[in-house]
Amino acid sequence: MPQYIYRAMDGAGQMQPGSMDAANEPDLELRLHRMGLDLIDCRATRQGVVLLGRRAIERRDLINFCFHMEQMSGAGVPLLEGLGDLRDSLDHPRFREIITDLIENIEGGLQLSAALAAYPEVFDLTFTSLITAGEHSGKLAEVFKNLSESLKWQDELAAQTKKIVMYPAVVAVVVLGVTFFLMIYLVPQLTAFIKNMGNELPLHTKVLIAVSNVFIAYWYALLALPFAAWFGLRAWLARSERARYAFDAFKLRAWLVGPVLHKIILARFATFFALMYASGITILECIRLSEGIVGNRVVAAGLRRAAQLIAEGQGVTAAFQHTGIFPPLVIRMLKVGEATGSLDGALRNVSYFYNREVKEMIERVQAMIEPAMTVILGLLLGWIMLSVLGPIYDTISKIKT
Repeated sequence: MPQYIYRAMDGAGQMQPGSMDAANEPDLELRLHRMGLDLIDCRATRQGVVLLGRRAIERRDLINFCFHMEQMSGAGVPLLEGLGDLRDSLDHPRFREIITDLIENIEGGLQLSAALAAYPEVFDLTFTSLITAGEHSGKLAEVFKNLSESLKWQDELAAQTKKIVMYPAVVAVVVLGVTFFLMIYLVPQLTAFIKNMGNELPLHTKVLIAVSNVFIAYWYALLALPFAAWFGLRAWLARSERARYAFDAFKLRAWLVGPVLHKIILARFATFFALMYASGITILECIRLSEGIVGNRVVAAGLRRAAQLIAEGQGVTAAFQHTGIFPPLVIRMLKVGEATGSLDGALRNVSYFYNREVKEMIERVQAMIEPAMTVILGLLLGWIMLSVLGPIYDTISKIKT
């Protein structure tokens, strides 16, 4: 379907530029009319050009969508009316276009889940599967409520993950900047004074001078090295599935960060598995959808093994225990949930426990990083002072004698 860049006028006489998919110009005019806009002029353009100017649909937009639909569905408002009210209240041009298409497709006979599935870049497979389960069970309002809560939890989790990554990165950049300043500016001035004294320099002073010379001669290479390593790693991961698997395994074992990441993945898995299972999706389908949610190939491979064992007739607890990637807490809660028939409730308990533990671990990691960086800076400055002041002290001692 062609892309059109258009200018339209709203009911208040304000110009509204934007872009939209349409079969032709009359179709574009009809779609804009349904949005309360009158077409002024338009032109067809390439899709790539349009995408450059579009604001992405973010998680908070989906949260608003789910909350609105939960309220409308819970109040008994027909689906099309609820979508129409949402479309009229949105200030996101691209999302308004999508809601308009959803209304047209539903009017054309599609179910809501099928209409949502036409936009996989916005509504992923898990989202549409949950909506399908809600349609079949008649609990669409409850599904929208659970999705809204889950998206809010994802937003909070993303903020926590960003916090644990950004703080060490900022501190590391500061330490790196201080190191460059010391090695390129301060140390050469001090060592020039030491060399003029004519004494034999100790080994640690010679090492300091050599390191300083490396920084002075190859500062551009040292600055480019992290970027080269980053792009080289990305190229390596892009070419090899085995490399991506090994890197995901390394991330789970990495010092400090690995345990936190593992618990974040387990909390994400438990939350979505409980949500899908409570919505009426079968266990095997829940596991299959969870493979794309966890975001780690090692854990996804473990889920595939668990699904295979369950398909062969083993119990849920035994299957997950044999994968070797789920800690005793998850296995114990699965066993309780399987015995009581409340698997979703047991997994929600797992999610609650890990969410709390992730917050505590992030706080502990941050508390450890600051003194660790202080110690590193202290050792660096101590080495420089010892290497510089040591020869000066020796010279003064010889003069006194």
